[in-house]
Amino acid sequence: MYTFGSFINGEWQPGTGEVFETVDPSAPGTCVGRYSPTSPAGLRTAMDAARRGQAEWAALPPAERSRRVVALLDAVEARTEDIARAVTLEQGKPIAESRGETGKSLREARFMAGEAVRGHSAVMPAQKPDCRNMVLRRPRGVIAAITPWNFPILTPMRKIAPALAHGNAIILKPSELTPAPACLIAEAAEEFLPAGALQIVHGGGEVGAALVSDAAVDGVTFTGSVETGRRIYAAAAQNLAELSLELGGKNAVVINDTDDLERCLDQVFGAACQCAGQRCTAISRVIVADALHDAVIDGLRARAKAQVVGAGIDPATTLGPLINHDQFQRVSGFVERAVEAGAHVVTGGRAMQVDSAPDGFFYPATVLRDVEPSMEIAREEVFGPVISVMRYTEFDTAMRLLNDVDFGLTSSLFSNDSALIQRFLDESQNGMLHVNHGTIPDDHMPFGGIRHSGVGAYSVGPSAVNFYTTEHSAYLQSPGGI
Repeated sequence: MYTFGSFINGEWQPGTGEVFETVDPSAPGTCVGRYSPTSPAGLRTAMDAARRGQAEWAALPPAERSRRVVALLDAVEARTEDIARAVTLEQGKPIAESRGETGKSLREARFMAGEAVRGHSAVMPAQKPDCRNMVLRRPRGVIAAITPWNFPILTPMRKIAPALAHGNAIILKPSELTPAPACLIAEAAEEFLPAGALQIVHGGGEVGAALVSDAAVDGVTFTGSVETGRRIYAAAAQNLAELSLELGGKNAVVINDTDDLERCLDQVFGAACQCAGQRCTAISRVIVADALHDAVIDGLRARAKAQVVGAGIDPATTLGPLINHDQFQRVSGFVERAVEAGAHVVTGGRAMQVDSAPDGFFYPATVLRDVEPSMEIAREEVFGPVISVMRYTEFDTAMRLLNDVDFGLTSSLFSNDSALIQRFLDESQNGMLHVNHGTIPDDHMPFGGIRHSGVGAYSVGPSAVNFYTTEHSAYLQSPGGI
């Protein structure tokens, strides 16, 4: 059992109020962890410690900061199996996925650690004689971060590594459903960082609201739902804090033509059902040309039926449970309403029980056909292993269906037609575009969305500097110059 208080000013401190527990989604009667929420006084202490720790951390040469972040990552990597197990026990995903998530988080973080010593300043031409102009970057200051339950190691690391590399202090509130991996990061960090540079606070919405609305915070980064993102946007605006919001998605793949349909469907299905579909970049809409429609339906059905559903800790499992009863009810409700609206279930579509884990929140990989673009299932984020298939005759229709949602996170096109590929790259209203490729992002590429899927600078990649630092125009003129 994991037992953690808050990590404040370099020490683990008990919180106040009612202790909350985490459970195994495959066996919800099994307690996995016990955590004490951070008190208002504890949060105030964390803010003060962050300001002191940030000043000490930012004073280090960038190369030294990079070296220490890399050392921290080495320590995290040494705990890979412990962290992966914590991810699976609290979140439910298959242990192989948890190991993969831990590895990807480290690869991304190592790239971001290198950002500390890459050139982000610039020398600019001057208008005046005897003058040199420069654009400088400085650490933003104190960063408040709130992370969700679906990627309990990847998302915290996606915020911790760039914040530290660029010279900031960070106060992280992990989801109260899956806090153990973030706490294990903090344990590994104790010997490498000054007190206050990385802190962990716990609690629900009230703690999160107090964190992001505190006047001592210089930047707020959040990953989660659109509804919560709107509230955080409003709270941070009161202090004019900089924002980086990663929100939801209603992602689609357009399958127009392909030389290798099996490879295409492997990528599509994997992107749809990894993490039981509980990921913002999951493909939930398959928009397919008439000529390929029946073959795509058959291929998705076969892949869905081949999934081994069970507890994530079982190495044979390929599809784990949903996170909790509320999410189970949400996914079930979406499918039931879709059927009532005229969609037809190809496979799945109802709750299932696993003999070895009879109380788990298991929902099978589900494929729906005859989905119309006006249906709720085609417009709203389900966050479950549900694929809605729509067909088209003209590519204009495919692009209209692709863009006819409020979200704009990621999208994919399978085609060998260079003209259609160019149209997709020009017209897809999404932050991340994939051609003949699933929606799994590279470790060094900017990650984020537009429209209702994101606000502010993307995380990961070189563009993250725009959130984690401030920009300054500097003019150097020789003494006695004009």
